[in-house]
Amino acid sequence: MHALIVIANGSEEIETVTCQDLLVRAGIQVILASVSGRFVKMSRGLNLLADCDIDDVKKQAFDIVILPGGMPGAANLQKSEVLKELLLQQHSAGKWLAAICAAPAVVLAPLGLLKDQKATVFPGMEEAIPHYVDAPVVHSGNLITAQGPASAMAFALQIIEQLRGTVVAKEIAAQILYRP
Repeated sequence: MHALIVIANGSEEIETVTCQDLLVRAGIQVILASVSGRFVKMSRGLNLLADCDIDDVKKQAFDIVILPGGMPGAANLQKSEVLKELLLQQHSAGKWLAAICAAPAVVLAPLGLLKDQKATVFPGMEEAIPHYVDAPVVHSGNLITAQGPASAMAFALQIIEQLRGTVVAKEIAAQILYRP
């Protein structure tokens, strides 16, 4: 299993690192790619070093592409033409997409990737979501969305459940003492 997490200057730290950590624990190979250069200043000032630039992976296949939220991170992701093309290819291939916080509204909705899916988003951005569901995490078709930093663990565990199965997701939840 291969996952791509795409970040930008201003992406949300908790959503990024929680996803990356839990997916790695589940045996999923994760690449952290940036649209803002390898050194990324996150939304609260934490600095992360991405594995690579988005251009380095644009021709690779991934089981899932994951977009953390945060502002202006989601807006910076939305500006990337390479990311837009990658997301459209992922969607047309019927592969998994996952977005949390502002990313469903700011990145996925303008590309038309939510028109047939139920989704959730950070409170206050619901109007951008055609089939909005008020829940911390929503799984619909090949799409997983979540509301924000507090949903990051449940979001990551839902990704693990879809990619590796319920047993692995429960094992990871037990390891980190997650009790919803």
